[in-house]
Amino acid sequence: MIGLKRELMKREGENNPIRVCLIGAGMMGKGFVSQVTRVKGMDTSVVCSNKIEDCYKALEFAGIAKENIITAKSTEDIDKALEQGKYAVTDDWRIAIKSGLVDVVLDATGVPETGANIAYNSINESKHIVMLNVEADVVVGPYLNKLAEEKGVVYTGSAGDEPGAALELYDFATISGFEVLAIGKGKNNPLNYYITPDMVEDEAIQKGLKPLRLASFIDGTNTMVELAAMANATGFVPDIRGAHGPTAKLADMPQIYSLKENGGILNKYGIVDFTHGIAPGVYAIVTTDLPVVHKEMQFLKMGDGPNYILYRPYHLTSLETPISIAKAAILNEPSIVPKSNQPFAEVITRAKKDLKKGEHLDGIGEYTVFGSIDSYETAKKENLVPIGLINKKATVTRDIKKGEYLTYEDVNLDTDSMLYKLRKLQDNDN
Repeated sequence: MIGLKRELMKREGENNPIRVCLIGAGMMGKGFVSQVTRVKGMDTSVVCSNKIEDCYKALEFAGIAKENIITAKSTEDIDKALEQGKYAVTDDWRIAIKSGLVDVVLDATGVPETGANIAYNSINESKHIVMLNVEADVVVGPYLNKLAEEKGVVYTGSAGDEPGAALELYDFATISGFEVLAIGKGKNNPLNYYITPDMVEDEAIQKGLKPLRLASFIDGTNTMVELAAMANATGFVPDIRGAHGPTAKLADMPQIYSLKENGGILNKYGIVDFTHGIAPGVYAIVTTDLPVVHKEMQFLKMGDGPNYILYRPYHLTSLETPISIAKAAILNEPSIVPKSNQPFAEVITRAKKDLKKGEHLDGIGEYTVFGSIDSYETAKKENLVPIGLINKKATVTRDIKKGEYLTYEDVNLDTDSMLYKLRKLQDNDN
């Protein structure tokens, strides 16, 4: 961190900021733009959104005067604006990522198909890509990371998202010499698998969210996606399908996350899980085989052992993303990235209602499906379809009961989607 701060201050002094192209100007995107105005050596130079008015709002909320914002219709317009020290906005992200003046692209759309397109094309334009789009990452992250390495750029998830925050604890613990037994996150919302956007519309409006986004939190899909990203970055897997998800107090978690033969809930260690009652934090359960270290941990009031909890009581999502951007641009390092060319966990698909043969599906947080989690090996063995491949063009091939898991045979997928094409390339690599 000290080195990053020094380099950012140097860039500030040289008037050579890291230029960021933000794609997606919703709540997270707007927060990011404002936060970056307080970060030395970094600018959100380009803002892209389907709604051009959201681009203007994002910059104006951050204190940027309207006369310093240029609506761009071409890459040349963007370059001209940036050369003049102004900001560019556009509803076409494809022209933005082609700008030679952009250093890092940030995907904050939260839409899996869009995210896959943004990442793939940004990498091919030799741009570092930071993903606030875990939904796309858990489907095709291994392939995108491999492609980025071949192109000499960084593909990374974001600091501040729960997977990135949990990985910080994992790395801290392993570098410090502890054995990590489990990592996970607090569940931020009550769990209701069968919630639909209509049922949360009023609450979503109050929170400034799209109803389908809030529904994806409550039906558990978002949690499953975040756990899968943690798994893919560490090699851990869920202990059981869907994870345990106990309700717990922090002080009780080291015992709860011990093996069944020791009075806990786990069949094995090396797992990801979620816990009710400790949101919005993330955690790592650790241990050691060294008696003197146990003694010191107890002296430090970390509990009686043999398991201990390391807890980070917050995750600041897009407000921490500047750290990932700086790491990518300055150090050429990711914050969180799949550790293998294939996943370790899969977010599989369950029916949110009874489905009739030929019926169209939709996607994450909507009316027909929700996500669960299992190991990649189990999902592959049972031919279970990742929820990220489901969209409105997909149809079911048979009648399916509410709560059933969907296989590839059960769905006619949209084979023209970028996610599908990249996933086929990823699967063919393994």
